[in-house]
Amino acid sequence: MSIHGIHHVTAIAGPASRNLGFYTGTLGLRLVKKTVNFDDPGTYHLYYGDGTGSPGTILTFFPWEHAAQGRLGVGETQETVFRIPERSTGWWTQRLIENGIDHDKPSKRFGETVLSFRDPDGMHLALVAVAGAENEPGWSNGDIPERHAIRGFHSVSLLVEEKGPTAAILTDVLGFSEGASEETTTRFFVEGNPLGGIVDIRAVGGFLKPRFGRGSVHHIAFRAQDDAEEAAMVKKLAENHGIRTTEQKDRGYFRSVYFREPGHVLFEIATDVPGFAVDEPEAHLGEALKLPAGLEAHRAVIERALPALKADARADAGAGPQGSVFAD
Repeated sequence: MSIHGIHHVTAIAGPASRNLGFYTGTLGLRLVKKTVNFDDPGTYHLYYGDGTGSPGTILTFFPWEHAAQGRLGVGETQETVFRIPERSTGWWTQRLIENGIDHDKPSKRFGETVLSFRDPDGMHLALVAVAGAENEPGWSNGDIPERHAIRGFHSVSLLVEEKGPTAAILTDVLGFSEGASEETTTRFFVEGNPLGGIVDIRAVGGFLKPRFGRGSVHHIAFRAQDDAEEAAMVKKLAENHGIRTTEQKDRGYFRSVYFREPGHVLFEIATDVPGFAVDEPEAHLGEALKLPAGLEAHRAVIERALPALKADARADAGAGPQGSVFAD
């Protein structure tokens, strides 16, 4: 049975150690994969998620030590939202306060309690209290009790000029249905999928354009069960919407195609297979640096070029992107 929704979200960060410290320490996510940006092997690609690396829980980062600060704008992901148990909002509010995390007061959105905050690079995040989430398994890092742990993605929100063209891709190709609206925001949902089963579209015609950098979401990936379902989605994009994707790219843990949806947000379709346990056992996810076969011959060079990776929430921000490890 196919399960639609968000597969993963990929963003741009500053120093890798600060990113690791915040997401595994402050938020308590599991580092499920430590690899490199296949297009820039001098940069880590870090994957965070639940205990097993389930689709719908994965937030990934390209941490460029000296990346400039991004600026949110139209044609971009506005906010990445996690699910927490219904009675955990107070606990998380106190945790953000104790850790000096920039956050807003809890508010209501579509009838749910939302706690919005920013990570050290200014990425817009939120926690939504979900009834019944306490009955789902949660990953505990030893500091955050399992009963309060994050339970994967709730949603993402997109800033676009107009709702219609983006909505057509969500409903016709990606398996979403249109739901309720609040002011300029319309909610789209996947029936029966609690993990990453919501996309909110906020129509903000005339808003400024984004400047990508630290804190920006690079792309959102949506789920396809396997290669055949992904191919069917690619065909529908072309035949029904005149949109061509890239060729399929093998990312090791999933196979992907990419395209710009009509609102200019970069979308990916990623297969659920083979998953993150394909090259290391579940009990040891994220422990070793994993490289694709084509880069193994360069492992020594790559390891020398990568910055030391040690969780540190106090690492200073930088100011411009790194070059390729193979430059010069």
